Amino acid sequence: MNRLLKNKQAIFLFMLPVVILFLMIVAAPVFLSGYYSLLEWDGMGKQEFVGLANYVRLFTDQSDKFLLALRNSMIIAVLSLLIQLPAGMAFALLLSGGIKGERAYITIFFIPVIISGVAIGQLWGKIYHPDYGLLNTLLRGMGLEGLTRAWLGDKETVLGAVIVPIIWQYIGYYMLLFYSSIKSVSADIFDAAKIDGASRTKTAFCVTIPLVKPMIRTCIIFSLVGSFKTFDMVYVLTEGGPAHASEVPTTLMVWTIFKRNQYGYGSAMAVIIVLICFLLYIGVQKLFKVEEG
Repeated sequence: MNRLLKNKQAIFLFMLPVVILFLMIVAAPVFLSGYYSLLEWDGMGKQEFVGLANYVRLFTDQSDKFLLALRNSMIIAVLSLLIQLPAGMAFALLLSGGIKGERAYITIFFIPVIISGVAIGQLWGKIYHPDYGLLNTLLRGMGLEGLTRAWLGDKETVLGAVIVPIIWQYIGYYMLLFYSSIKSVSADIFDAAKIDGASRTKTAFCVTIPLVKPMIRTCIIFSLVGSFKTFDMVYVLTEGGPAHASEVPTTLMVWTIFKRNQYGYGSAMAVIIVLICFLLYIGVQKLFKVEEG
């Protein structure tokens, strides 16, 4: 086996299928989007080169709501960081302490992660239904009928209503990542902290969390990038409405390309999304390197 791994030709042959798939599925679409973003094209007719005009339009034409969509994604990203990750860490710390039924709780928390985002969206759409939805039914049952509303039809509440299931679905995902990272820490370290008289809270903040920083960095990247890539939940619940109040860049991009047939303009949105995700990745990596330095 070691001889095989030292053979450069063998390594090349092993890597070739993966490289081909990456080029076809990831690299090629990105480069094609970059090319289309420089054109004015409806997907069928003549292609007209317009240079950076589509990018200028993204940040100057207020009627297209791209800046509003970016703002909504930023709100989702911030709330995901402030709620998803701390909740995931709290559950991971609790479960890693060896409570009874540990495996069962892990399975229960992780179930929403493996369910399709479309199915989750349909479920929460029923919960938010203004007439027979569970949320309004509970409010009426508690005598709070004045608080009932069309949660997905009101511009004031729709974004919050969409964010709740997005955050809820992936808490279990981050919990499992943190849990696996905590379990990889040597038990001797925790035993030493216990002998020194450290409480569970002090052990968590002074020992456990610093030791799982690499996983925290990974989860922050996943959370930020995932927030800007959010599509299925928003599309199923609202399609970006009402009046673009819950619009995110991905839903606006799909609507622009496939409903307005503006392939060049929509491709510019796709390129900006990719650039934002890349910059977020670089930013988080540099932030953690500064802390480690």
